Amino acid sequence: MVHVLSSRILLHPTDPERSRAFYGEQLGLAVYREFGTGVERGTVYFLGGGFLEVSGRAESPPDPAVRLWMQVADVAAAHEELRAKGVRVVREPVREPWGLVEMWVEDPDGTPIVLVEIPADHPLRYRPGL
Repeated sequence: MVHVLSSRILLHPTDPERSRAFYGEQLGLAVYREFGTGVERGTVYFLGGGFLEVSGRAESPPDPAVRLWMQVADVAAAHEELRAKGVRVVREPVREPWGLVEMWVEDPDGTPIVLVEIPADHPLRYRPGL
């Protein structure tokens, strides 16, 4: 069995500076570490239980199948904060039929990011009889 000690998602943006500004300033992700020098240097951000590394440069945007899922405490508050910072909101916060509150944004290369709130009454958090 593979014993995973840590994990990270790697993104190679088309414009590294623009992506670092997005993830660090607009989304407000905290920096775990930075490495290398110059425009294509790497920046690793805390991402809940893992990390997001933005490094290098790609000639074209990531595959549209790549998506980021981030759980937040309050999607409505995140919505207001991100709109005020100029983040493109693709889909406003909505309580889904499965009970989660989801909002969709995208990074500068069009990578979809879903921000999810798990309400207190959702089965993931509330288990009657236990």
